[in-house]
Amino acid sequence: MLGLLLTQTGEYAKAERYFRRLINDTLPNAPDMGPLYNKIDRVYNDQGQHSQALAYYQQALEIKLKILKSNLPSVAKTYNNIGLVYSNEGEYSQPWTYYQQALEIKLKTLGSNHPSVVTMYNNIGLVYNTQDEYSQAWTYYLQGLEIKLKILGSNLRSVAKTYNNIGLVYSNEGEYSQVLTYYQQALEIQSKALGSNHRNVAKRYNTIELVYI
Repeated sequence: MLGLLLTQTGEYAKAERYFRRLINDTLPNAPDMGPLYNKIDRVYNDQGQHSQALAYYQQALEIKLKILKSNLPSVAKTYNNIGLVYSNEGEYSQPWTYYQQALEIKLKTLGSNHPSVVTMYNNIGLVYNTQDEYSQAWTYYLQGLEIKLKILGSNLRSVAKTYNNIGLVYSNEGEYSQVLTYYQQALEIQSKALGSNHRNVAKRYNTIELVYI
């Protein structure tokens, strides 16, 4: 779609005009309206205009709940997007509800061993971590890790990211022996995937060194 191409290339004003024209030409309760609001929202979100983005996501959610079944993955995606906007604005008391609703739908429709479910566990874990609720953060990150290891294997960079997230939780709690365990696992995966001279591997070494200081 032209609008998405314009968004990806940074032509935000043109993308907004394109999506607004499509919205004006579409019936208010047509099934296409929800996705259109999602797309115009992305234009604002990519520019950091989160309050405007939030308004369009909420409109998209309202339309989808009227027209579609409330447990469809498309609805879950909008719940997740709203949660992400709140997270980007630092309103960490808000996204938890939306992430939980997205997680419930995805568990029902996709099953527990789906990468999209892992994303929700990570998003919820991040919210708990930023609110200093470390035991809850650890629980969600670990659930995501278990699924990743089951469906993706142990050597993917995505798994390394989750090891890093769990390490951050332990770091915030001051449990540095546990931090090293997870950071070392992340380092091992990144070294295999990227090579020992990659800048991300160098960053990982620096992070581990800081634990010892």
